Amino acid sequence: MCPRGPTCWERKSPGGRSTGKSWSRPGSSPGSCSSRRPGARSCHRELTLFIELTDLLRCPEDHVEQFLVLLPDTIVERSVQAGSLGCPVCGKTYPITDGIARLGAVPPLSESDTVLTAESVEALVGLSGPGGYLALVGVGGALCRNLAEQAEGVHIVGVNPPSDRRAVPMVSLLEAARIPLKTRSVRGVVLAPGYAFSSVWLEDAKRVLLPGLRIVGEGPVPAIDGLEVIASAGGVWVGMPT
Repeated sequence: MCPRGPTCWERKSPGGRSTGKSWSRPGSSPGSCSSRRPGARSCHRELTLFIELTDLLRCPEDHVEQFLVLLPDTIVERSVQAGSLGCPVCGKTYPITDGIARLGAVPPLSESDTVLTAESVEALVGLSGPGGYLALVGVGGALCRNLAEQAEGVHIVGVNPPSDRRAVPMVSLLEAARIPLKTRSVRGVVLAPGYAFSSVWLEDAKRVLLPGLRIVGEGPVPAIDGLEVIASAGGVWVGMPT
């Protein structure tokens, strides 16, 4: 949810044709990028948070589920590079820095090699057609990027990616101690080893998943109420909430 406040300006080509809109806080110059690193060629090479995803973000604190209010500092082409998210219930404020929404401490889990590929995730989750969001929890940046290319039109939400955080269109990154997304909001959830056998993360995966869709996990098959494991092989399982 984004309150009115930043200034919208329209860029035009030398011939006068519009090339898109950007946003900035009052007082900043059009085209400026507060999070740009020295030597970077363009703001678009920085990590960014898809602005429409902010409508799905929820405060991770233990209270009634509530939207977060976006206070942007820099937005370019529908993506947030810097700003903050505020909770109207508990009053907490969460920063967005370097294009990553930081909604809590990342669990100290070691990174593990994945046996999953973009093709296998797409098949196991059952993605068909564009649109919506796919949540990848603890999954490395390479798989996030490959999925963004493979699953055309599906926005990838990387929660606590352990490494290789390069900017890619259709990928937004979050840091949190749980999945900070709206209940029943994503088309699928993929849990990396460590997350896939945690009751906290399994319960959250069930919560954020749209009805009738699937969770894919790496590691031992979990035994948890409300989750039916429909297939498992080679250290990977597929489950559906019941």
